[in-house]
Amino acid sequence: MTTRATPQRYPGDGRRRLALAPAVVAVMALLAGIALLGSEAFLVVRFVVAIFALICGWFAIQARHWWWLPLLGVVAVLWNPVYPFAFSGTWWQSAQFAAAVLFLLVGAFVKVRVADDRNGARESTARR
Repeated sequence: MTTRATPQRYPGDGRRRLALAPAVVAVMALLAGIALLGSEAFLVVRFVVAIFALICGWFAIQARHWWWLPLLGVVAVLWNPVYPFAFSGTWWQSAQFAAAVLFLLVGAFVKVRVADDRNGARESTARR
């Protein structure tokens, strides 16, 4: 009688980069926001960046990567649409690029441990 190895649902150590997708969306918003600086449409960029900074921060908490939280918190505060700061000029454009780099680093390095999918991970072990 031979035994079959049960296939892993997710190869590797059970960690996934869940913050990567929100980080990429935030990077796209930040880079598009450079062209929209000073316009009314920049409000949408503020919403997107602040919300995705909080989402990436939540994934950092789940991954126990606490050192990302202060940086993501600063981004969430500076880009908040409720009480916006009136930044402009070269420094604000540089901040857009710096925040984009931060999001890329968070997306690449924050790995969240995921539990196995209890409903779909098991295959039938019946003999054929």
